[in-house]
Amino acid sequence: MRAQPTEATGIPAAQVRALLLRRDEVVIADVREEAVYAQGHPLWAANFPLSRLESDAWRRIPRRDTPIVVYGDADAPARQAIDVLRQLGYSRAHALLGGLDGWIASGGELFQDVNVPSKAFGELVESINQTPSLTAQHVQALIDSGRPPVIVDARRFDEFHTMSIPSATSMPGAELVLRVRELAPDPATPVVVNCAGRTRSIIGPSP
Repeated sequence: MRAQPTEATGIPAAQVRALLLRRDEVVIADVREEAVYAQGHPLWAANFPLSRLESDAWRRIPRRDTPIVVYGDADAPARQAIDVLRQLGYSRAHALLGGLDGWIASGGELFQDVNVPSKAFGELVESINQTPSLTAQHVQALIDSGRPPVIVDARRFDEFHTMSIPSATSMPGAELVLRVRELAPDPATPVVVNCAGRTRSIIGPSP
């Protein structure tokens, strides 16, 4: 029988990595604010800011018996986050032993930015498919020309509504595949796909 973590020890980083390698179910919860989380975190860590943990947990972790490994910092203590999770009914929430320092000391790597796994997937797709890309200056020149391309925005509508490229049409996610022929019925029509940080604009035109 595997030893259970205690309140005093938490779960060692090596054990967490073993769970990930075996593809066992586990949530690695980073309870720092998103800006701090983006500066460095384990690859599969999910951001659950302590300030929103109570409102987000049930929606994002529907089963109360899900194993949860928590780490934070001085502004968002793991102990406080675990108390919140326990009050919400999560019986298997434990601290990451040594926090991020323990993760690094055990040989764990940190990744910068947010949505790192999906962005890494996008870069892999681009490298395999050799997805063509245009600079902002090139796109502007095409817009200014007599025959501008069809520009579709693959972000969510709220992102599109905040700011967008002139003449772009909102087509978030799979809507791109469903609706692009409405705007470009001729397969020879140039289509430019944009998003916020490359990934969705790489996946959009990929076969």
